[in-house]
Amino acid sequence: MKRRDFIKHTTATSALVGLGGLGLNSCSGFNNTHITILHTNDVHSHIDPFPTSHSRYANLGGVARRASLVQSIRAENPNTLLFDAGDIFQGTPYFNFYGGELEFKLMSKLKYDAATIGNHDFDNGVDGLLAQVPHAKFELLSANYDFSNTVMDGFVKPYKIYMLNDIKIGVYGIGIKLDGLVTKRLYKETKYLSPFEIALDTERVLKEEENCDLVICLSHLGYDYENPERPSDTQLAQQTQYTSLIIGGHTHTFLDKPDVRINKKGDAVLVNQVGAYGINLGRIDFYFDGKKNSKANGVSISV
Repeated sequence: MKRRDFIKHTTATSALVGLGGLGLNSCSGFNNTHITILHTNDVHSHIDPFPTSHSRYANLGGVARRASLVQSIRAENPNTLLFDAGDIFQGTPYFNFYGGELEFKLMSKLKYDAATIGNHDFDNGVDGLLAQVPHAKFELLSANYDFSNTVMDGFVKPYKIYMLNDIKIGVYGIGIKLDGLVTKRLYKETKYLSPFEIALDTERVLKEEENCDLVICLSHLGYDYENPERPSDTQLAQQTQYTSLIIGGHTHTFLDKPDVRINKKGDAVLVNQVGAYGINLGRIDFYFDGKKNSKANGVSISV
């Protein structure tokens, strides 16, 4: 969806998906609380729009345009959260020169709520990542990267809980295996833990112990692979019990609307990814009834 069309027709979305075993139908009766989730992934240090001469993404993207779009959506619905699914760094001279400082400062200006960590966010090593942490006024979330023996210990949380209009939202991060993607000298003693095992344990904590009404995963595993042995978002969705939305990254997959998968309980899980380079903004709208049952829909908006 183009940005101008979105502004004119903000209700244009994919089919309404019932979560928690609910069916596919209208949102009648689900108007008690409306939560909007906005998201990006694999922005790769693209601060400016693509030039008009670009063969594929002419005049698309740019942080300033994204900021304007996010501001308009927040004005429409104050109950809005903004997330990123990793690979914030690497891809333009801005990263080469500033080392990620500009990216984190601009995300903070846009008031991102949280981001997970992608493999390219280690490109200046854990020391380089730590150097940028003071510029991040948002949470870094990763449940399956153990930083306890590195300088990043204590600066990354497994999950974060947000309260919006009496809806308790638990958000956790999951990262891809670093070995083979990142040089050992860069990630040093960072330990990679099983993403599925950790995700299932974290979502259980968020649902059963923290009593969250909505559980969201920020994933940098990748959308889907031909090799079934490579962990992916589609596989994760099918193994979960409590996660309602997986916001993905890594594979630069352009989805016009969220993919719907069925979890172990037979409930719908939305899996979404909006390509790369900041040319799209993902939007997912959740509607809760008086008993906090929810329905959701989503769309990818060109910036």
